[in-house]
Amino acid sequence: MRAEHPSLARRLLLQCLALTAGMFTVGGAFAAEPTRTPRQTQGPFYPNRLPPDTDNDLLIVNDSVTPAAGDVTHLTGRILGPAGEPVPNAIVEIWQVDHQGIYLHTASPNRERRDENFQGFGRCLTGPGGEYYFRTIKPVPYAAGVQRAPHIHVIVNKGGQRMLTTQLYVKGHPLNEQDFVLKGIRDKAARESVLVDFTPAADSRIGGLTARFDIVIGKTPEAPLED
Repeated sequence: MRAEHPSLARRLLLQCLALTAGMFTVGGAFAAEPTRTPRQTQGPFYPNRLPPDTDNDLLIVNDSVTPAAGDVTHLTGRILGPAGEPVPNAIVEIWQVDHQGIYLHTASPNRERRDENFQGFGRCLTGPGGEYYFRTIKPVPYAAGVQRAPHIHVIVNKGGQRMLTTQLYVKGHPLNEQDFVLKGIRDKAARESVLVDFTPAADSRIGGLTARFDIVIGKTPEAPLED
């Protein structure tokens, strides 16, 4: 796995809205109502202690010069309303395991081997077109009682209320067919909506991957869900 060297201009990189500027074209509402992104379990490993850095660059913690290990991924997307309209000023949170399959949560198995250079959790405020951006790593499988397919957890908050809890998966990964959480999505279109292509970044001089995950939320906050 490759690690991306931190830029001397990292502080500019951390400006979430600056990173997303020009990355998206904001159009009108879709002709047909888009597929609602399915709600999924939060799981047991939402960080019980947030990292000292909670920005949208998960590869570098604060002013460290050592990046996290893993396949560098530029994760982008838009938060959209039920009719396909952009949702600005929403807070997107993500969290995932490091390259060894270990969460930030203090109860994660093998916690003593966790990559301390991986932030493990990040936040981004959406721009005028609902756009968001994270620099992270491609997710890997992990086992905590049962083996899970590679995934990234996502929460969308708006106006201080949680609008959606979901997960995204690596499209085409062999473990998808046996992942009990993913298999719980019965609707085919909804299931397809959380499968994401991770492809080589064509315009990157140092390699890396790109992944796009557009998220369609409802009008009302979600009700509490038992994990």
